[in-house]
Amino acid sequence: MMRDDLQNTNDEEEYRKFLAAVLQVVNHTMFLEIIYAIMEKALTSVLLTLLFLHYVMDSSAMTHTNITTDQLALLSFKSQIISDPFHFLDESWSPATSVCRWVGVTCGSRHQRVKSLNLSDMALTGTIPQDFGNLSFLVSLDLGSNNFHGKLPQEMASLRRLKILGLNFNNFSGEVPSWFGFLHQLQVLKLRNNSFTGSLPSLFFNITKLETLDLAFNSIEGQIPKEIGSFINLRTLDLYGNKLVGDIPPSLSNASRLQFFDISSNLLQGNIPEGIGNLHNMSWLSIEDNQLTGSIPITIFNISKIEVIAFTNNYLSGYLPNGLCNGLPILKRIYLSTNKLSGHMPSSLSNCSQLQILDFSENEFDGPIHIEIGRLSNLRILYLGSNRFTGMENNHITGSVPISIFNILSLQHLSLWDNNLKGSLPREIGNLTKMRSLELGGNMLKGEIHKEISNLVELEVLSLGFNSFSGPLDMAIFNISGLRKIELSANNLSGRLPPNIDSILPNIEELYLNNLTNLVGTIPHSISNCSKLTILELSNNKLTHLIPNSLGYLTHLEFLNLWGNNLTSDSMLSILSFLTNCRNLTSLSLSFNPLNGMLPVSAGNLSTSLTSFDAVNCNIKGRVPNEVGNLSSLLDLDFSGNNLVGPIPTSIHNLRNLQRLYLSNNKLTGFIGDNLCKLQRLGEIHFGQNHLSGSLPNCLGNITSLRKIYLGYNKLSSNIPASLGNLKDLMILDLSSNYMVGSLPPEIGNLKAATLMDLSINQFSNGIPIEIGGLQDLVHLSLRSNKLQGSIPDTMSNMVGLEFLDLSHNNISGTIPITLEKLQNLKYFNVSNNKLYGEIPSGGPFKNLSSQFFIYNEALCGSSRFGVPPCPTSSKHRSNRKKVLVLFLLLGIALVFVPITFLFLWVRRKPNEFEGDLSLKQWVSNSLPEAVMNIVDANLVTPTHNHLQKELDVVASIMLVALDCCVESPTRRTNMKNVVGMLQKIKIQLLAC
Repeated sequence: MMRDDLQNTNDEEEYRKFLAAVLQVVNHTMFLEIIYAIMEKALTSVLLTLLFLHYVMDSSAMTHTNITTDQLALLSFKSQIISDPFHFLDESWSPATSVCRWVGVTCGSRHQRVKSLNLSDMALTGTIPQDFGNLSFLVSLDLGSNNFHGKLPQEMASLRRLKILGLNFNNFSGEVPSWFGFLHQLQVLKLRNNSFTGSLPSLFFNITKLETLDLAFNSIEGQIPKEIGSFINLRTLDLYGNKLVGDIPPSLSNASRLQFFDISSNLLQGNIPEGIGNLHNMSWLSIEDNQLTGSIPITIFNISKIEVIAFTNNYLSGYLPNGLCNGLPILKRIYLSTNKLSGHMPSSLSNCSQLQILDFSENEFDGPIHIEIGRLSNLRILYLGSNRFTGMENNHITGSVPISIFNILSLQHLSLWDNNLKGSLPREIGNLTKMRSLELGGNMLKGEIHKEISNLVELEVLSLGFNSFSGPLDMAIFNISGLRKIELSANNLSGRLPPNIDSILPNIEELYLNNLTNLVGTIPHSISNCSKLTILELSNNKLTHLIPNSLGYLTHLEFLNLWGNNLTSDSMLSILSFLTNCRNLTSLSLSFNPLNGMLPVSAGNLSTSLTSFDAVNCNIKGRVPNEVGNLSSLLDLDFSGNNLVGPIPTSIHNLRNLQRLYLSNNKLTGFIGDNLCKLQRLGEIHFGQNHLSGSLPNCLGNITSLRKIYLGYNKLSSNIPASLGNLKDLMILDLSSNYMVGSLPPEIGNLKAATLMDLSINQFSNGIPIEIGGLQDLVHLSLRSNKLQGSIPDTMSNMVGLEFLDLSHNNISGTIPITLEKLQNLKYFNVSNNKLYGEIPSGGPFKNLSSQFFIYNEALCGSSRFGVPPCPTSSKHRSNRKKVLVLFLLLGIALVFVPITFLFLWVRRKPNEFEGDLSLKQWVSNSLPEAVMNIVDANLVTPTHNHLQKELDVVASIMLVALDCCVESPTRRTNMKNVVGMLQKIKIQLLAC
């Protein structure tokens, strides 16, 4: 009471008397005795001392603040406002006028100090100055719905009487101020729709009187502190649209007065706490668009005061309780879509008699839709789409659309799309005269579309596509003036587009009639009078004759798909010139129509919003106009399968957003060029089956976004640039059927993401790089028909993803590594037409391979099912073969370095043992090839086994090489490179023995 009296007095004389009395007490000796006594009660002492100092400080402050202080603070605030378009403050806030009469200002009747400031929704722009903290009597502040920005000044912590603070819908920034925790009287805090960041400060939760906390649509991060439960008076908590993470704290259940709780659109994980079901005053519970898992606590369905339950777009699973609605007498809305909920629909739904919105779409519910649903007489929206519902629980119509639904006369929106509903569409559908959207697509409905649909006079959206409706396409049924969208695609309907389609559908915006069984005739010119049309989908039908140029009058058109008809145009493709009037066009598809014309220059004047343009297999001739580079928003450009000639236009580099470029199956010539390398978002290149020549641009490796490269069947003649190894995300590389040369670069092993690599029918040479073994995700590899040499790298056994491997028609030698048996996914393996020898592996994938994959090699052996001779197995043969092989290797070394020594080692005779004047070289030369046994060491051959002659031939070949190396004139000697090649061939010959 004493503090209140001091705060409420306006008499300065009284303050002076009070201060004099305090000073007198301080100077009195009795004061020390009092202090000593008080210290014995420590807690009481601290409290009284703090209270005493607070009184003194308050008294001092009161003697120095008055209405003038408030006026100065507000004028300072006004000076920071840089825009007042409606002059609310310019004309009112003047020093000549009493502050209490200023616009938005309310003063207390007792003290005549500023008590309330309400400047909401005045389109003001500016910042809050430090002086604002001098409004010490301020109880309510509302600056909502303006353009204030910057950080909140710390001096606002002095507004200790503040109970209501509304700063919503502005541009304030910075972290959520911790000094909010000093505003102990605060009851309402609204910071919605600003740019606050950081986490919720711990001091925040000192505001125990807080009833409303609205921080929606900011960028607040971190976890929801467990101290949230200390808000025992909290009634509204709105944290929608932030970046909060972690779990929902169980302590939230302590906020027992909570009525409105919304933490949707965050990044929260974990389960919904069971304790939320104890918040018996809750009327609105929304936790949509998070990453919650687990089941929905059954206790939530016992909150009798709840009106809204919203858990859309999480990962919630489990069943809904069958008695879900037994404890929810006033539930009006329930949103559970886009989760993983399963099981049957609860049979108690009819007990939620006030239910207006029921959304169970995009889950895994199955079973019947109960007949009781027809009792929900207040239901306006029923969304059950994208589940596995089979129909109504009734023996006569199980599997069809539940008739009881068509008794809910209040129904405005019905979605049963993408279920397993069968049967026909009931005529009772005509009862739903308030229906605005009807979505039954993606089921197995059949029969005719009944004329009762025309009773739905308020219908705006009709979606019956992807069913099996049959019969005539009677567009007159849909003569409903407000109809904006019709989706009848993929049905067994037949007919023509009516010539008066504009009068039948005057307000149509989206028309989907693609993939009908027998839609014939022409596109009527009158369709150009459907001036609101944004989407026209007529693909994959049997439409004929000219595409009407009047389509260009549809100035709101965004999407036009005429793919797969029999439509034509004039030789200049005038339709493209007329479509330049459609400035909102984003997607244009003319593919698979016999247009038979040339791309006009005007194609470059199509909408700059165009993102997709395809004209595949349209028999288009001539060049790609350079003006196509004006289509700067293109993501996809596809002119494949035409008769285009000339070079790739240089202006292609202007398409900086392009992601997929398809020009395959044409007659384009010239170089690929470096212009392509400026498309840093390019993901796919399809240039196959043209006449492109020159080299593969080295800069291609700089387009790190590339995923697919198709350049097969051209006339490219360079090597593979090593920079291609930079394409870490490349999945497909097709350079087949070109004239590519050189070695395969080791950098090819960097293409770890590759799944298909076709380098066949080129002129690549040298060995297969061992680095290729690092491509463990590669499924298809073709190197056939090149000039590759060397052996099959043993590292290829690490390519565990391989299903297809073709190395045929090369010069590959050596053996087939037995380690390839580890490639368990291998289904095709072709090494025919090479120089391989040795045993063909028989385990793993080799068990199922055909003999044709191994034909035309040097000396392969193995199982008879491969069509090759068996490998030698006798121990005597193996011993001789091993002995000869060892000597072959050792003496081969001697041959290379000291040929004359080599001859001596093989002959094992002294120089004086030759007849006449013959030298060692002459004697050996005269003895070859018929008298090999006369000169060779008998220990090297065994004259009794079956392969004697073949071994003698091998020895003779070695001796001839030695003689070539002993020629006296160095210029006539065989060079070492050729010697190695000769020895390699002799080795193969020896192994075949």
